[in-house]
Amino acid sequence: MTSQGGSRQPKYQRIADALRAAIQSGEYGPGDRLPGENDLMTTYDVARMTARQALGVLQNEGLAEARKGAGVFVRAFKPLRRRGIQRLAQEQWGSGRSVWSADTEERELVVDQIEVREDAADDRIADALGIPAGARVWARSRRFVLEGKPVLFATSHLPSDVVADSAITQADTGPGGTYARLAELGHKPVHFREEIRSRMPSADEAEQLSLSMGTPVIQIIRTAFTEDGRPVEVNEMTLDSASYVLEYDFDA
Repeated sequence: MTSQGGSRQPKYQRIADALRAAIQSGEYGPGDRLPGENDLMTTYDVARMTARQALGVLQNEGLAEARKGAGVFVRAFKPLRRRGIQRLAQEQWGSGRSVWSADTEERELVVDQIEVREDAADDRIADALGIPAGARVWARSRRFVLEGKPVLFATSHLPSDVVADSAITQADTGPGGTYARLAELGHKPVHFREEIRSRMPSADEAEQLSLSMGTPVIQIIRTAFTEDGRPVEVNEMTLDSASYVLEYDFDA
């Protein structure tokens, strides 16, 4: 029997595939307007809903974005390359640079929605930090916006007995950020562990990151350890998956 796999593909998917190929070949460049629903209906002889679904596929993949009253455009935003190992090197934060600057490559990064508070550690955070549930921790929440696009929301949790009365409890932690301050306090991070998963966002996360419908997020949970193996920070990061490429470069 001859395979008919291609013919069984939904019409909207075939249209999306054709548009994706045109984007990847450069026929439509960053910022270009894609054919609208009416154009696709005429070209492919399909119903409006089919044309709408095809454009929706590209939006969900992060390749295109809808602009109210104007149409659907090839996304001009250049994904960030998050270099998971180099960004945490002591030469980065130890010289007064933020670990986040390794991702942006001199592009404008704005940190907003900063909230610093002292909380009681829930079971999950307490377990990760090796402290009793209910012990006091300082939580630092902030959103990162690149070129007007929210790309990441992060919350760090640090034991109060380590960071109390330090700049880590202030909105501005100073040059080199949290890790530089931990080093000054005698708790220099020397080892990191990151756990990564992909999932669909909560309604609050979708709003915080201005996500298109159907766009998943990447969740990274990083734990920082001192020389004697004590965990001194747990950082929970939620990334817009369409805005990031995760890169890990290491020797064999």
